[in-house]
Amino acid sequence: MTDQSNGASRAPTIYDVARVAGVAASTVSRTFSRPGRVRAETAERIRRVAVELGYHANPIGWAVPAGRTSMMALVISDITNPFSNQIIHGAHAAAAEAGYSLLLADAQESVLREREVLERSISTVDGVVLATSRMPDAAIRTMAKQRPLIALNRAIADVPCIVTDNPRGMRRAVEHLAALGHQRIAYAAGPEASWADGVRWRSLRTAATEMGLQARRIGPLEPTIGGGAAAAAELSRHPSTAVIAYNDLVAIGLIQALAARGVAVPRDVSVVGFDNVYAGELVTPALTTVAAPLHAMGLTAVRNLLAVIRGARPHAREPVMLPSRLVVRASTAHRRRNRTSPAWGTTSVSGSVAKSSRLTVSGSR
Repeated sequence: MTDQSNGASRAPTIYDVARVAGVAASTVSRTFSRPGRVRAETAERIRRVAVELGYHANPIGWAVPAGRTSMMALVISDITNPFSNQIIHGAHAAAAEAGYSLLLADAQESVLREREVLERSISTVDGVVLATSRMPDAAIRTMAKQRPLIALNRAIADVPCIVTDNPRGMRRAVEHLAALGHQRIAYAAGPEASWADGVRWRSLRTAATEMGLQARRIGPLEPTIGGGAAAAAELSRHPSTAVIAYNDLVAIGLIQALAARGVAVPRDVSVVGFDNVYAGELVTPALTTVAAPLHAMGLTAVRNLLAVIRGARPHAREPVMLPSRLVVRASTAHRRRNRTSPAWGTTSVSGSVAKSSRLTVSGSR
């Protein structure tokens, strides 16, 4: 049944159902959002009228803080980054398995955008997964007091978190480069607000010190192919024979920009990425990288969030740590003792080291 007044049709509303069923609009709302609070015969009459009128309840419209919407939010720092694909896939699989819908939001690497997305959606979902959030710890703790919340790729006191074993992954990368004879390693850093970036840089410095290697930091950089191109420009001024990048996109951008300068990977420079996204296998040479269990991260986050929504007490003292592993491909090779590179100029490796030794282990996060 639709209202044909003025020749126009409109969808029936909750008030139409209430009028025909002879109840208050709030009773209709409770029938669909909290059915246990309405007498069975009344609820049955309301549902029958709703079918007759063609009324469809909107779960977002009747969501209330105390009720359940069977929806959860997944907030991604940058949905265009292939790092996000497997996280989303794993999260969606776990949500669908539990009969939940997933509200996907793109923060676009913006703290302001991330706050806005959360403020708009938090009252309409049962819980939130924050993937690689750029917000301050205090802001995330405030959100966690309003709804069950799991943070990914970030460790925050008093908030349940899931992280990759970045220190172990970085150590494996440094050990690999050291075994290939590299003595100077540059780190192409990520965004300043990235928790993972800080952990990776500190882990690299620690491993390099223990192995008697030199390390320096380039950046901060955008976590994109363009960020990798910026790293190549800096590397041309202060050469290193090996680079570990914040993520695979930076590594891929670096390889492409070095090639444009006539610098061959891995003949002149060995490059290691982080995350093991699919594109790393397609670039030439194929990218050596530290693999993160991204699908498992999304799956675990949603399953843990569901447990908290259903009443489990979250354990926020220590983050859940998922293993990382080094995947060796063609972008790393033994350091050449003597080489001539169009971008670096005609020089020996020892000359390059002497030229840029003033930058050894500079900066910290």
